[in-house]
Amino acid sequence: MDNNYDWSKFTVKQPTNASVKQIEKLLSTQAGFETWFLREAIFMSSSGIKRKEQEVIQPTDTYRWMWYGYPDSVFETGEILSAEADEFIRFRFGNAGIVSIKILSENNLTIIELIQTQIPTNEEAKVSWHLGCKTGWTFYLLNLKSILEGGLDLRNRNNELRLD
Repeated sequence: MDNNYDWSKFTVKQPTNASVKQIEKLLSTQAGFETWFLREAIFMSSSGIKRKEQEVIQPTDTYRWMWYGYPDSVFETGEILSAEADEFIRFRFGNAGIVSIKILSENNLTIIELIQTQIPTNEEAKVSWHLGCKTGWTFYLLNLKSILEGGLDLRNRNNELRLD
């Protein structure tokens, strides 16, 4: 094993034929996040007001996210951060670090690039947050591509079927 491997970060990329505008729509509202990623996404403004389904999220908003296949007792909370440089969105992903998403163009394709940084590097975090999150983000970005290009949602929406 490479002792120089950096467990504190990873990058996942997904090419798509979708437009930047289509991708941005699914990365900026509760309804968008629930289309490809979450069972329920609740965003609260810094003044404590719940954002509407189609309302664009803002830096300093907080969130509570829940996934299909998990009970309501399994959720993540975090904060939307100000995007930096060429990022479209940046957020604190609970205790698992900072996630930033960029939308790039290359060879007539749009590339969705997700980078998770500041991941703790203890042994439990390496498995749960580095390997676990990288696996999860790989699937969810593939699901985002699937929905953008053909409409198929690859998520297990049957909460009775436990796949973990």
